[in-house]
Amino acid sequence: MTSASSLRRLWLLRQQRHNRRCCFGSLTTTTATRRSLVSSSSFSSSGAVLSGSHSLPSLLPFSTKSSSSTLSPEAASSSFQLNQTTPVFTKLLAANRGEIATRILRATAELGIPSAGIYSNEDRFTQHRYKCDQAFALNARKPPVAQYLDIPYIVDICLQNDVAAVHPGYGFLSENQQFAQALQEAGIVFVGPTVQNLQSFGDKTAARQMAIQAQCPVVAGSAAAFATAQEAGDWIDQNAHYPVIVKALMGGGGRGIRIVPSAAELPVLFAQASNEALTAFGDGRCFVEQYVEQPRHIEVQCLGDGSGQVVHLWDRDCSVQRRHQKVIELAPAEGLPEDTRAAILNDAVRLLSLAKYRNAGTVEFLVDKHGQHYFMEVNPRVQVEHTVTEEITGIDIVQSQILIASGKSLEELGLTQDQIPEPMGCAMQCRVTTEDPSQGFRPDTGTISVFRMPCGMGIRLDDGPGFPGARITPHYDSLLVKITARSRNRLEAARKLERAIREFRVRGVKTNKSFLLNVLRHEDFLRGVVHTGFIAANPTLLDPVKEQDRGQKLLHYIANIVVNGPPKELGAVGSPPSSVDPLIPEITPTPEQANAKGPSLKQIFDTQGPEAFAKAVRERKGLLITDTTWRDAHQSLLATRLRTIDMLNIAKATRVAFSNAYSLECWGGATFDVAMRFLREDPWERLAMLREEVPDIPFQMLLRGANAVGYTSYPDNVVYEFCKVAKDAGMDVFRVFDSVNYLENMKLGIDAVGTAGGIVEAAVCYTGDVSNPTRGKYNLEYYLEFARQLEQLGIHVLAIKDMAGLLKPQAATMLIGALRKEHPNLPIHVHTHDTAGTGVASMLACAYAGADAVDAACDAMSGTTSQPTLGALVAGTTGTELDTGLDLSQVQAVNEYWEECRGLYAPFESGQKTGSSDVYVHEMPGGQYTNLLFQSTQLGLTGQWSKVKSAYAMANRLLGDIIKVTPSSKVTGDLAQFIVANKLTEQEVIDKAETLSFPKSVIEYFQGFLGIPPFGFPEPLRSRVLKGRTIPDTNGLTCFEGRPGADLKPFDFDGARDKLASKWSSEYIDSVPEVDVLSHAMYPAVFDEYMQFKSEFGNVSYMDTRTFLTGLKVDEEKTIVIEKGKTLVIKLISVSEPDTEGMVTLQFELNGSPRMVQVQDKSVGSEKLARPKALLSVEGSVGAPMPGVVIDTKVKKGDKVKKGDPLISLSAMKMETNVTAPVSGTVKHVEVTTGEQIEAGDLLVEIDETS
Repeated sequence: MTSASSLRRLWLLRQQRHNRRCCFGSLTTTTATRRSLVSSSSFSSSGAVLSGSHSLPSLLPFSTKSSSSTLSPEAASSSFQLNQTTPVFTKLLAANRGEIATRILRATAELGIPSAGIYSNEDRFTQHRYKCDQAFALNARKPPVAQYLDIPYIVDICLQNDVAAVHPGYGFLSENQQFAQALQEAGIVFVGPTVQNLQSFGDKTAARQMAIQAQCPVVAGSAAAFATAQEAGDWIDQNAHYPVIVKALMGGGGRGIRIVPSAAELPVLFAQASNEALTAFGDGRCFVEQYVEQPRHIEVQCLGDGSGQVVHLWDRDCSVQRRHQKVIELAPAEGLPEDTRAAILNDAVRLLSLAKYRNAGTVEFLVDKHGQHYFMEVNPRVQVEHTVTEEITGIDIVQSQILIASGKSLEELGLTQDQIPEPMGCAMQCRVTTEDPSQGFRPDTGTISVFRMPCGMGIRLDDGPGFPGARITPHYDSLLVKITARSRNRLEAARKLERAIREFRVRGVKTNKSFLLNVLRHEDFLRGVVHTGFIAANPTLLDPVKEQDRGQKLLHYIANIVVNGPPKELGAVGSPPSSVDPLIPEITPTPEQANAKGPSLKQIFDTQGPEAFAKAVRERKGLLITDTTWRDAHQSLLATRLRTIDMLNIAKATRVAFSNAYSLECWGGATFDVAMRFLREDPWERLAMLREEVPDIPFQMLLRGANAVGYTSYPDNVVYEFCKVAKDAGMDVFRVFDSVNYLENMKLGIDAVGTAGGIVEAAVCYTGDVSNPTRGKYNLEYYLEFARQLEQLGIHVLAIKDMAGLLKPQAATMLIGALRKEHPNLPIHVHTHDTAGTGVASMLACAYAGADAVDAACDAMSGTTSQPTLGALVAGTTGTELDTGLDLSQVQAVNEYWEECRGLYAPFESGQKTGSSDVYVHEMPGGQYTNLLFQSTQLGLTGQWSKVKSAYAMANRLLGDIIKVTPSSKVTGDLAQFIVANKLTEQEVIDKAETLSFPKSVIEYFQGFLGIPPFGFPEPLRSRVLKGRTIPDTNGLTCFEGRPGADLKPFDFDGARDKLASKWSSEYIDSVPEVDVLSHAMYPAVFDEYMQFKSEFGNVSYMDTRTFLTGLKVDEEKTIVIEKGKTLVIKLISVSEPDTEGMVTLQFELNGSPRMVQVQDKSVGSEKLARPKALLSVEGSVGAPMPGVVIDTKVKKGDKVKKGDPLISLSAMKMETNVTAPVSGTVKHVEVTTGEQIEAGDLLVEIDETS
């Protein structure tokens, strides 16, 4: 139980907090050593100038002439003592919101005054509501802005809650005469000017007349305000000349102002200013002034006590403006002629003295290029930029307002002119707003996910509505925070301000930070050469400064995975990733490796060229090995899903263990598009990072001849440029092949690689069985003749590319032996797959027959559809004439890493446990086997894999018994899946070919997009498939008769670069990289998807694979290195249940700071209505031939179509299909729209045959 004494102590503590002593008196200073611009007595009540020096003191930084911290005798004897304990008001209400309300409440707290606030329903979560002792809701039935303008309601709040004084801040009711009058009548003090002051200076024409009366120079202007453009025009014709400036009669803040260059533009611009003024201030009348070109905007901060006593707190420069809105303000104004400054300060004080001005006010002037100043207006309130004056004088302007309103005189407050400190250094303020400069400063809205403010020496923050989780609405001013920097001079203050802005982190809404940074870095601004047209004259200030926002984007990705799982197209459908992190071995070079004599193959190539490389390969003793683990092995086993980070982790160990290798295959082929399409990685970045880690082993890639790394033909200049850039990026050996052994296609790839300076390894794609004389047309002579043609093209290395693993040991001996005999000086490199389990035997047979190098994969990534086991080849040849020169223990250390690493990819395992000798029947390439198995599952063919394999053999026959390697293998696979999905026989395909909606790849194959197969196209199937079809943009061409790319127009690289720069400007800090232009050239749609993903989630390649696939568990912490020296520590704290809109809130810690991410739970409300099915008995009822996504609808209701016309484009995995009209007629109904997911048999289009 609490004791009485404890309760007493608690009560006393609360009383002490309630009656905090006011420290304002500490701002008063001695004056013995300080020069004053205006004498201590300033002006008499009549406004007459008395004595005093008018010269500006030296603005040395932190001048020793600044005031001391001791009180003057006069101040010490005043009635306002330091030991005062009674608050000047019993309660003060801040009648505003956001930053200025918070500023008022802080000043109130420092004065020991109980505080109150008001808030709209939209502001119920903002800071100013809980910064006060009491907060009262406004009338939520009114619109958001109108709530803060509701005078009766606010006055009633004051009366009901014993409010003694109201501070209006700026904006809203701060200059409203009716509000001040209503408070006065209610017996409540208005902390601001008198009603008479507001009347005098609220009306701009009346203020102008007062300025004239006070002998202040004014710009020629109208004495009255005008309601129409006609009235204004008549006055201009008689009294002024264009350009003029139209200004709202009432209000301020830059609203209701337009510069009018000519009479022709007056009606429109006057109407704009008038409408803006009417909306903002309730009065649309405007007056007109002669426009002063390129002036500086100088203003003087003043304080008056209502007796005629007025002091200035020096001047401010507010010349940096956008559309008459101040952007960056600084104090004091630099570079003013001394006589101009003195005149401005005197005029300001004289004018307000004449008006017996009370409280804080600002007198604003224009200063032209000749130093002549002109009165503009008086702002009878505290201004946004008051902070810079506070920083250079040490005087709290808001507290001064409150104390003056309480009845204190300037003398009582120690604020006579002689006691005002001279400016101390330079202060500079900017306003960070939720506006997008690149979009015309369009206000942005949303939820702030990150809000981290700067700090440090010389930085002041005046914050408002910003905090993590804050919802920024479109209802109010976009100001988030004011940042003020103080230092010894302009340059130092600008640098501090720039540092603070860069340190400031806001995520979730766009801000004007980039614009502010551009201004602060501009040479003219730093030199002080600015005027009110500075921003308009420098449009580059609006150029965005890119922020990477990497941490928040990664959090967003992880959150999305936690809530929704990996995307379906990624195909992570198997077991979850292993919980074991692979152990990364450290391998020390053996003495033989450390003391190796002679240059390596990589060094020979780099210094002597590809011919010397080929010669060195032929002279090298033993069998050379290419490790395919980084490319074809995972393509064959894991659907090409191996991520860059897992290669980089083992790269250093690989560099040692495989130092004697022929090459490391790491790039090209399917890895290029899969990296972007599914892994969301940049393939070029992968190459660059691997090259950096492994600089001294040749890198090898797969180049699809004229198809480069794509699935179709490209303009010649694309292939040439690709090879050049790839070579420059670190590629060495280019294995050039063509999917149907079409020599014309290969010539382009060979020439492109040769021109780029790469090693041309031309491949003969192998199929059939040269050891079986009954197998047919792909006999030994066919391959020998093809090799002869390749050698004549000047290749450096000859490769045998056995994609399906059909090269039996006996066939290997025959083929390689014959090739070696004919080409004794040409290096021979053999590639195979171990699908049937004969891979090691076949590669050894090749080696003994004269092959120089063979492909293999680390044991954990070998076998079945992958390459033969590398360890077996190393061990089996050790100590023999074929010794690979690789150390088995080192190879095994690398392999142990892959054994554990493969567990991370369990979701992509095909389930294939053994080899399969039926490959000799279906001849499916190993690299396609697992991909096709996965695709078949995705296409709804689960449980029909055996049928797919049989159909693959059937498709091969239908296509003419072709070489099968990407992209021809894709054609074969697409046709096989089409056959199974539509339950077709081989004969039915031929008979119905004219009406079937074949996959796009099949149609393009018959049109010659891949080239011409060795023994031509099968008839009559080809003619039937192509009946009625033409190739777009070829003037009616039915099919290509030669190399398809030969007739393609050169690719416009400059145009593409400009397009990318425009489309993805937010992603490019500088110019668009050449590699991105190439990625776009070959995969425009895939590249766009990748860039869209990157803009939303950032670069996810830094992330470990388990997190990439599954996200984080609650309380799990993960470290992610995003670049050298920059590490993110991420921890998931909590995951909420979906709200009513399906949004899930996840709380994280990022480097120890709380972060919040909201993600849509896609499973909420995802129940779908069953789609109607096509009627098999009705020819005009067109159904989907297979599951997929609608990528284009080519017809609409009422369209006339002919049999064979395209209706719908579908995409499933990498297979695109055009569904064509089976009959002629009128489109009766289109059931689907672009982007919809459909299943096989779903109704797509209905055609009325009778119309």
